[in-house]
Amino acid sequence: MPYNESGPKRKFYTPAEALQKIAAFCAYQERSHREVEDKLRSYGLDEDEAGEIMIRLVREKLLDDERYARSFVRGKYRLKKWGRRRIRLELKQRGLSEYCIKAGMSEIDGDEYYQNLKELLEKKNALEKESHPQKRRQKLTAYATQKGYEGDLIQDALGEVLGTER
Repeated sequence: MPYNESGPKRKFYTPAEALQKIAAFCAYQERSHREVEDKLRSYGLDEDEAGEIMIRLVREKLLDDERYARSFVRGKYRLKKWGRRRIRLELKQRGLSEYCIKAGMSEIDGDEYYQNLKELLEKKNALEKESHPQKRRQKLTAYATQKGYEGDLIQDALGEVLGTER
Protein backbone atom coordinates (compact mmCIF):
# COMPACT_ATOMS: atom_id res chain seq x y z
CA MET A 1 0.00 0.00 0.00
CA PRO A 2 1.44 3.42 -0.90
CA TYR A 3 2.49 5.63 1.99
CA ASN A 4 2.40 9.35 2.50
CA GLU A 5 3.95 11.34 5.39
CA SER A 6 1.12 10.40 7.78
CA GLY A 7 1.23 6.63 7.14
CA PRO A 8 -0.78 4.43 4.76
CA LYS A 9 -2.60 6.28 2.03
CA ARG A 10 -6.29 6.56 2.98
CA LYS A 11 -9.09 6.03 0.51
CA PHE A 12 -11.67 8.79 0.37
CA TYR A 13 -15.27 8.08 -0.51
CA THR A 14 -18.09 10.08 -2.03
CA PRO A 15 -21.11 10.51 0.27
CA ALA A 16 -23.01 7.86 -1.74
CA GLU A 17 -20.14 5.33 -1.45
CA ALA A 18 -19.71 6.17 2.22
CA LEU A 19 -23.42 5.64 2.89
CA GLN A 20 -23.28 2.21 1.29
CA LYS A 21 -20.15 1.20 3.26
CA ILE A 22 -21.37 2.57 6.59
CA ALA A 23 -24.80 0.94 6.19
CA ALA A 24 -23.07 -2.43 5.81
CA PHE A 25 -20.86 -1.57 8.80
CA CYS A 26 -23.97 -0.88 10.93
CA ALA A 27 -25.90 -3.89 9.63
CA TYR A 28 -23.07 -6.26 10.58
CA GLN A 29 -23.39 -5.51 14.32
CA GLU A 30 -24.76 -2.82 16.62
CA ARG A 31 -22.66 0.35 16.56
CA SER A 32 -22.61 3.48 18.69
CA HIS A 33 -22.91 6.98 17.22
CA ARG A 34 -19.27 7.64 18.11
CA GLU A 35 -18.02 4.54 16.27
CA VAL A 36 -19.96 5.53 13.15
CA GLU A 37 -18.81 9.16 13.36
CA ASP A 38 -15.18 8.05 13.64
CA LYS A 39 -15.57 5.70 10.68
CA LEU A 40 -17.20 8.41 8.54
CA ARG A 41 -14.39 10.81 9.44
CA SER A 42 -11.87 8.18 8.29
CA TYR A 43 -13.68 8.15 4.92
CA GLY A 44 -12.72 11.80 4.44
CA LEU A 45 -16.23 13.25 4.62
CA ASP A 46 -16.85 16.76 5.89
CA GLU A 47 -19.02 17.37 8.94
CA ASP A 48 -22.20 18.19 7.00
CA GLU A 49 -21.96 15.09 4.80
CA ALA A 50 -21.26 12.87 7.81
CA GLY A 51 -24.16 14.48 9.71
CA GLU A 52 -26.60 13.83 6.87
CA ILE A 53 -25.51 10.18 6.66
CA MET A 54 -25.89 9.80 10.44
CA ILE A 55 -29.43 11.21 10.31
CA ARG A 56 -30.31 8.82 7.52
CA LEU A 57 -28.89 5.82 9.43
CA VAL A 58 -30.99 6.74 12.48
CA ARG A 59 -34.11 7.21 10.33
CA GLU A 60 -33.55 3.82 8.70
CA LYS A 61 -33.07 2.27 12.16
CA LEU A 62 -29.52 1.13 11.38
CA LEU A 63 -28.14 3.26 14.20
CA ASP A 64 -29.64 3.39 17.70
CA ASP A 65 -27.57 4.07 20.84
CA GLU A 66 -30.16 2.59 23.19
CA ARG A 67 -30.29 -0.64 21.20
CA TYR A 68 -26.46 -0.64 21.11
CA ALA A 69 -26.29 -0.22 24.91
CA ARG A 70 -28.74 -3.07 25.51
CA SER A 71 -26.84 -5.38 23.15
CA PHE A 72 -23.48 -4.40 24.66
CA VAL A 73 -24.68 -5.07 28.22
CA ARG A 74 -26.22 -8.44 27.33
CA GLY A 75 -22.99 -9.57 25.67
CA LYS A 76 -20.60 -8.40 28.35
CA TYR A 77 -22.57 -9.68 31.30
CA ARG A 78 -23.68 -12.99 29.80
CA LEU A 79 -20.63 -13.96 27.76
CA LYS A 80 -17.70 -12.18 29.39
CA LYS A 81 -19.26 -12.20 32.87
CA TRP A 82 -18.44 -8.54 33.51
CA GLY A 83 -19.84 -6.70 36.51
CA ARG A 84 -22.07 -3.60 36.50
CA ARG A 85 -19.25 -1.18 37.35
CA ARG A 86 -17.06 -2.23 34.44
CA ILE A 87 -19.95 -2.29 31.97
CA ARG A 88 -21.11 1.20 33.03
CA LEU A 89 -17.55 2.54 32.69
CA GLU A 90 -17.17 1.05 29.21
CA LEU A 91 -20.48 2.53 28.06
CA LYS A 92 -19.46 5.97 29.38
CA GLN A 93 -16.15 5.71 27.53
CA ARG A 94 -18.09 4.99 24.35
CA GLY A 95 -19.89 8.31 24.75
CA LEU A 96 -23.38 7.01 25.50
CA SER A 97 -25.92 9.16 27.32
CA GLU A 98 -27.00 8.37 30.87
CA TYR A 99 -30.44 7.46 29.51
CA CYS A 100 -28.96 4.85 27.14
CA ILE A 101 -26.69 3.51 29.87
CA LYS A 102 -29.66 3.06 32.22
CA ALA A 103 -31.65 1.34 29.47
CA GLY A 104 -28.74 -0.99 28.80
CA MET A 105 -28.21 -1.77 32.48
CA SER A 106 -31.88 -2.77 32.77
CA GLU A 107 -30.96 -5.87 30.75
CA ILE A 108 -29.17 -7.29 33.79
CA ASP A 109 -31.15 -9.83 35.81
CA GLY A 110 -30.11 -9.65 39.48
CA ASP A 111 -30.30 -13.40 40.16
CA GLU A 112 -28.42 -14.34 36.99
CA TYR A 113 -25.87 -11.59 37.76
CA TYR A 114 -25.16 -13.01 41.23
CA GLN A 115 -24.97 -16.53 39.78
CA ASN A 116 -22.39 -15.29 37.22
CA LEU A 117 -20.29 -13.86 40.03
CA LYS A 118 -20.44 -17.10 42.02
CA GLU A 119 -19.50 -19.20 38.97
CA LEU A 120 -16.62 -16.83 38.20
CA LEU A 121 -15.32 -17.10 41.78
CA GLU A 122 -15.74 -20.89 41.84
CA LYS A 123 -13.71 -21.27 38.64
CA LYS A 124 -11.01 -18.90 39.85
CA ASN A 125 -10.94 -20.59 43.25
CA ALA A 126 -10.41 -24.01 41.61
CA LEU A 127 -7.45 -22.62 39.62
CA GLU A 128 -5.92 -20.51 42.44
CA LYS A 129 -2.65 -21.92 43.76
CA GLU A 130 -2.47 -19.72 46.89
CA SER A 131 -3.01 -21.88 49.98
CA HIS A 132 -3.06 -19.19 52.68
CA PRO A 133 -6.79 -18.50 53.29
CA GLN A 134 -6.45 -14.72 53.75
CA LYS A 135 -4.24 -14.25 50.66
CA ARG A 136 -6.50 -16.56 48.64
CA ARG A 137 -9.53 -14.46 49.61
CA GLN A 138 -7.67 -11.26 48.66
CA LYS A 139 -6.75 -12.66 45.23
CA LEU A 140 -10.31 -13.77 44.53
CA THR A 141 -11.65 -10.38 45.68
CA ALA A 142 -9.17 -8.54 43.43
CA TYR A 143 -10.17 -10.71 40.46
CA ALA A 144 -13.90 -10.08 40.91
CA THR A 145 -13.26 -6.35 41.46
CA GLN A 146 -11.26 -6.19 38.22
CA LYS A 147 -14.22 -7.81 36.44
CA GLY A 148 -16.37 -4.93 37.71
CA TYR A 149 -18.42 -6.49 40.51
CA GLU A 150 -19.52 -4.57 43.59
CA GLY A 151 -17.65 -5.17 46.87
CA ASP A 152 -20.63 -6.25 49.00
CA LEU A 153 -21.74 -8.78 46.39
CA ILE A 154 -18.19 -10.11 46.09
CA GLN A 155 -17.99 -10.67 49.85
CA ASP A 156 -21.39 -12.42 49.94
CA ALA A 157 -20.48 -14.69 47.01
CA LEU A 158 -17.03 -15.42 48.47
CA GLY A 159 -18.67 -16.46 51.73
CA GLU A 160 -20.73 -19.01 49.79
CA VAL A 161 -17.87 -20.20 47.57
CA LEU A 162 -15.32 -20.56 50.35
CA GLY A 163 -17.88 -21.82 52.88
CA THR A 164 -17.28 -18.93 55.26
CA GLU A 165 -19.48 -16.06 56.31
CA ARG A 166 -18.15 -12.55 56.18
